[in-house]
Amino acid sequence: MTADELRRCCLGRPGAVEGFPFGEHVSVFKVADKMFALSDLDHLPLEVSLKCDPDLADALRKQYSAIRAGYHLNKRHWNTVTLDGSIDDEAIEDMIQDSYDLALAKLTRAKRENLGR
Repeated sequence: MTADELRRCCLGRPGAVEGFPFGEHVSVFKVADKMFALSDLDHLPLEVSLKCDPDLADALRKQYSAIRAGYHLNKRHWNTVTLDGSIDDEAIEDMIQDSYDLALAKLTRAKRENLGR
């Protein structure tokens, strides 16, 4: 997955927006006011940090060497994934969707309804 594909995948979620609260090189993808992905899209190798259920986060770290505890994030709830080709794009997209869904679940009912969810 390339940086452009990662950006399109994140922004393809309903209500998703990209911002730069940590500087011009770090893309933060949010739904409403909840972050679900974080990446320096110019960094090589490309990495993305994603929210994850704590039990699944641990299982994914054991399954894939390209997944580690979230860098500079709550290590229980975030994974940092190196997009080095060792994990297929469909699995990455599933992790992005799961992260989005976790962020969406933290929104108020009214905000979710505004997004059609």
